[in-house]
Amino acid sequence: MNSAVDLDLPLVPRIVSPVLPAAPRPSRSFKRLQAEMRGLVGKAIADYAMIADGDKIMVCLSGGKDSYTLLDMLLSLQRSAPVSFELLAVNLDQKQPGFPAHVLPDYLKSLRVPFHVIEQDTYSVVKRLIPEGKTMCSLCSRMRRGALYRYASENGVTKIALGHHRDDLLETLFLNLFYGGKLKAMPPKLLSDDGRHIVIRPLAYVPEREIMRYARARHFPLIPCTLCGSQPNLQREVVGRMLRDWERTHPGRVESIFAALRDVQPSQLADPALFDFAALDAGRTPSGGDAG
Repeated sequence: MNSAVDLDLPLVPRIVSPVLPAAPRPSRSFKRLQAEMRGLVGKAIADYAMIADGDKIMVCLSGGKDSYTLLDMLLSLQRSAPVSFELLAVNLDQKQPGFPAHVLPDYLKSLRVPFHVIEQDTYSVVKRLIPEGKTMCSLCSRMRRGALYRYASENGVTKIALGHHRDDLLETLFLNLFYGGKLKAMPPKLLSDDGRHIVIRPLAYVPEREIMRYARARHFPLIPCTLCGSQPNLQREVVGRMLRDWERTHPGRVESIFAALRDVQPSQLADPALFDFAALDAGRTPSGGDAG
């Protein structure tokens, strides 16, 4: 379900056997990275009340580094969390040519994780309706979302977990700012438009670079997307490069921008629907003394 944000461009996608060989003893640096990421995921879950006791969480797996990492983190937290929750991994097989349909099922069986594969040929629909060279992500995302929401409704799912990370949230902020004229990002938790589904993003505090490091260390069996992965000049990728350039030339700038998303001051913006500017007159303290 990770639309264009799950391109894995910096981390070249590859398909390997999902039955991983016996891994060497985890290095100290990997253990430290894993602990840091668990801490960030746990904090995001707590800050936004993402998971409640008894939840049935549908973890949407695309075959990209983000969704694999999401599942890993939730499995780890499930073992030690103070609340009990159920995990169900779900993949949407969009019938892309050459899609290795065995990879995710084999991988999930090796982890003994309950899973389901939804088969729906959205690929042909998107290719038929979107002209060559035009961005496919919007239509593709809507169709994927519809299929996943429908499955969630039919199977008692209480939360839908997506693998969007901190950089995805920031990219969405600038996409809306530059191209949509809106000061709007991607929330860590939201209620769907029809009011029937709660969507959570437990990786909301995790930088993409850390996910890349984690995915390399875990040797996930990555699956490339032949739709969005074949469009290198997407607006999202352009914005992503801008953020990476900023982080390289001005370390800490991206972190500062993300902190701003969590410290919004409506009275210092200009949206009259968000802040009652008219009420400022009534709240003004009169000047002391008699002007006459």
